[in-house]
Amino acid sequence: MPQSQQSHRKDEHVSLAEKYFHGEQANAFDQVRIRHDALPETAVADVDLATTVGQWHWDSPLYIEAMTGGSQRTGEINARLGHIAAACGLPIATGSQSVAIKDPQVAPTFATMRDHNPNGLIFGNLGAGHPLSAAQTAIAMLKADALELHLNVVQEIVMPEGDRDFHWLANISDLVQALTVPVIVKEVGFGISRPTMQQLYAAGVRYLDLGGHGGTNFVDIENRRRANRDMAYLHDFGLTTVESLLGVQNRPDDLTVLAAGGVRQPLDILKALMLGADAVGMAGTVLHALLHHTDDEVIAMLTDWQSQLKRLFALVGVTRVDQFKSSRIQDKILLSSELVNYKQSITD
Repeated sequence: MPQSQQSHRKDEHVSLAEKYFHGEQANAFDQVRIRHDALPETAVADVDLATTVGQWHWDSPLYIEAMTGGSQRTGEINARLGHIAAACGLPIATGSQSVAIKDPQVAPTFATMRDHNPNGLIFGNLGAGHPLSAAQTAIAMLKADALELHLNVVQEIVMPEGDRDFHWLANISDLVQALTVPVIVKEVGFGISRPTMQQLYAAGVRYLDLGGHGGTNFVDIENRRRANRDMAYLHDFGLTTVESLLGVQNRPDDLTVLAAGGVRQPLDILKALMLGADAVGMAGTVLHALLHHTDDEVIAMLTDWQSQLKRLFALVGVTRVDQFKSSRIQDKILLSSELVNYKQSITD
């Protein structure tokens, strides 16, 4: 059967995400330093990574962020991701299922993630403008434990065939009320500001995935697909993950915040947790590893990251995730002058 335009686009996204992947490229996490205290009075053996994230108990504050699905190739990737997530005990989100709502024949390219991870925590994924019937279909497709509703205005603006109508807030509120699983509202790489957080909270949203600038850049990806490649000027548009985290500090106690975007190694995870994330997601780094290594090698990498994270907790004097909220730990955060000025601008 000939590949549909939508399925071809999914393959393009994977190829271009890998083309533009720069794992060691500087990003805003480099503008955050940690004050070293040479007497942390901890032991690695005492560190427990287990944590409560909203209504769930996770073995560690890590998850694999949404990536792909919708074609034969991306279905194979989702099968591998499901296997890897199960082996590592990590929650995982699938890529946007919008293509499978339009063409049910590609639904197995998403469902395979559940087939290879029957007992894991899996999040479905749809654009925020989809109606209730589509959301229910997406959840049933994966037997999903939650549904991510993605906000991707910048991507759609640059995408040659993208949407041009972005009236989403009322629909998000309706879906939060109607669905029987939690709704996670996420950005796809351009961050979430404090005013947006406040709008979403007022609409009933209690799970927020900041999806900040610094990782996979959909301006680069979609601009590469444009005939004239004429919107590269939006390359740096948006808020970084760090700026987004600073913007949602002092948030309501019942708002769970996930942070993804530009996570390159365990130190970035530690910094995100210190800045207030309840859990931290990885996408581009995992996809790059998967495309170049075996499943067992990716599992070993993620398992080692969890082991390193325990050591980093001990380094900063923390044995449990909830201790990151203490003033003792908050005082260890050193921001660049640029970030200090940004933080001041959003609190004035």
